[in-house]
Amino acid sequence: MMQEHLSRAELLANDPWWLILIKTVVILLIGPILTIFLIVWERKAIGRMQNRPGPNRVGPGGYLQSLADALKLPFKEQIIPDSADRKVYFLAPVLSAVPALIALAAIPFGPEVSIFGHRTVLQLVDLPVGVLVILACSSVGVYGIVLAGWSSGSPYPLLGGLRSAAQVISYEIAMGLSLVAVVLYAHSLSTGDIVNAQQHGWFFYLLLPSFVIYMISMVGETNRAPFDLPEAESELVGGFHTEYSSMKFAMFFLAEYVNMVIVSAFATTLFLGGWLFPFVSANSSLNQGWLPLIWFFAKLFLLLFGFIWLRATLPRLRYDQFMKLGWKVLVPVNLVWIVAVVSFRAIDNVGLRVVVAVAIVVILAIPLALSVDSKQVADEDSVPITGGGYPLPPLDLKVPPVPERGAPKKKRRRVGTSGEPAQIGSSDGNV
Repeated sequence: MMQEHLSRAELLANDPWWLILIKTVVILLIGPILTIFLIVWERKAIGRMQNRPGPNRVGPGGYLQSLADALKLPFKEQIIPDSADRKVYFLAPVLSAVPALIALAAIPFGPEVSIFGHRTVLQLVDLPVGVLVILACSSVGVYGIVLAGWSSGSPYPLLGGLRSAAQVISYEIAMGLSLVAVVLYAHSLSTGDIVNAQQHGWFFYLLLPSFVIYMISMVGETNRAPFDLPEAESELVGGFHTEYSSMKFAMFFLAEYVNMVIVSAFATTLFLGGWLFPFVSANSSLNQGWLPLIWFFAKLFLLLFGFIWLRATLPRLRYDQFMKLGWKVLVPVNLVWIVAVVSFRAIDNVGLRVVVAVAIVVILAIPLALSVDSKQVADEDSVPITGGGYPLPPLDLKVPPVPERGAPKKKRRRVGTSGEPAQIGSSDGNV
């Protein structure tokens, strides 16, 4: 009877070693198994959307094509460029794949269950900072992409790696800011606590702007269409993995699809109630035992189908459009939304009068600060008109005129050794 009031963290702390081993093996197998399933599902679904059959040769209906590819890739010839840095070249795929497999350890897949007579929860670890752990694991993978592009010793992989670094940094900021409102409402960074906080309402409609920004950011984070700029085959051949083959190429493929599973499972946990069934209480029979595992994977596959749908329907964005969306749209909107959420929470906690008083002080302080700054700029008489020390050309600079294209050029007269004009066709100036 003492175990009736144990929390998720306490139940996980009481897991025996054999149960921890079982959970670890299952967590590590979820990524590769779902990758094999997702590849053939994506190819069949896109083929259906584009009015073509898709894979239809290997196995019943072609559904064993991904398994055949997984068996074929390790036996293909490994080609390593002579200009590659071999140590980093081999390390890069590992850095991409391993963090992606680890991140699923902090995802709660279900409530309390009984496994071989031992009470536990369907989660490997429930850390107080589980949200930050998942963000860190999904971000470390970019190091593998950057190192792969640099170590290949080829220009196209290098450009793909640089693009991926800029892309992940840009959209990681927007993704991190979209989680601030969730943490404010759940009062915790634990993934298990965030699921429990959604028993009376899922965050995807309570915090709709955060949900929309996260959905856009997770597509950019995983380098998926229409944001697949690091792998733009029309521009960069194959992107950062152009010089990779055999099993190392398969590890990059595995990392991409496992990252899709991670961000989708993370979105399910943060915004879609995790393993909770909609419109019923947590004490309902639909949220007890092993049934919630079905609800969790149903939401997960719904989000994964969104990736497939986007790839089949939208063209690739230009790089400047992509970066403008991240820095000039998602981040500013996110900051304004966070201020609004903080204001709402402050009104609930301290009252409307205090919030209004603080807002008035801030509004009055902004013009005062701007006026002081403009006065300081006006007092600086030493600022030259050419730009204050910046390397700008002077205002009186005269540029020589450029001759028009197609204008006849003046013929140059050749002078002989005696100073007289030389005859055309003579090499020494003599007639």
